[in-house]
Amino acid sequence: MNVTLRQLRAFIAVAQTGSFTLAAESLFVTQSALSGLIKELEQSLGVRLFDRSTRRIKLSDVGRSIFPMIEKILHDLDDVLDELTNLKELKKGLVRIAAPQLMSCTLLPEVIGAYSESHPHVTIRLIDCVVESVVARVFSGEVDFGIGPERTSSSDITADLLFELPFMAVFHKDHAFSARDSVTWDDMAEHRLITLQGQFIERLSLDLRGSVQQAGLDPNTTVSFMSTALSMVAAGLGMTVCIPYAASLVRLYGLEMRPLIDPVVTRRFYLYTRNGRSLSPAAESFKNFLFDSISSLNLPGQK
Repeated sequence: MNVTLRQLRAFIAVAQTGSFTLAAESLFVTQSALSGLIKELEQSLGVRLFDRSTRRIKLSDVGRSIFPMIEKILHDLDDVLDELTNLKELKKGLVRIAAPQLMSCTLLPEVIGAYSESHPHVTIRLIDCVVESVVARVFSGEVDFGIGPERTSSSDITADLLFELPFMAVFHKDHAFSARDSVTWDDMAEHRLITLQGQFIERLSLDLRGSVQQAGLDPNTTVSFMSTALSMVAAGLGMTVCIPYAASLVRLYGLEMRPLIDPVVTRRFYLYTRNGRSLSPAAESFKNFLFDSISSLNLPGQK
């Protein structure tokens, strides 16, 4: 049995109009072509679908019994095609992103806002989380992609470089460093230091080993979130280090930020996706928009 969509649409058109002429006009085909489609359908099914006379055409008993089912099939199919068109043309869609808490409250809202202006029907769902869980959420399929610093590579995850930025020193506005254009890591080592805990300080200490007077960094306090570190700096409890994309939050706390040199230490941030899993049109669109936006932000020290 070889039944085509054209045959089914021809059947519905004739059944709804009761006329081969009107049905042919609605489908933009000739009447002979329409008659051929109905004949082919009846031959494939092995039943007569219409009772014909010189005056009128009407559904046969079999035609009447299958009409509602075929009508529903075509209606559901049209809904699916409309949905695909909407997704392809970005008239609707959902993009799920996992990103570190600091990036989620500084860099990404601006990018999401700009994207939403041109794609108001696409929903962006941002999941702010600890850095260590970004890749795990990508792997589990909870999000379409994740954004975060470099982590141990996996054959199941693709990492595309998004940007590379240097570390900055952050201190109270009344600090003596406010008069400087830059701050050295040795300068930082002479003051109370507040940093993030875990892999952040571990990797940073390895990068600086042999470059700083002390063996790596020896922070006085470690915290889980940069907002906590900035709040403590604002209270005069020490200094901290962060990446330039946090500038808006640094200003919000009334703090100063300067490049850290001797040496210049950078961090690469990547967009992580799951291998073998294609992105939806909306996710692909936002991904491209994100890369274009990052390149135009002109963040301090951006490579």
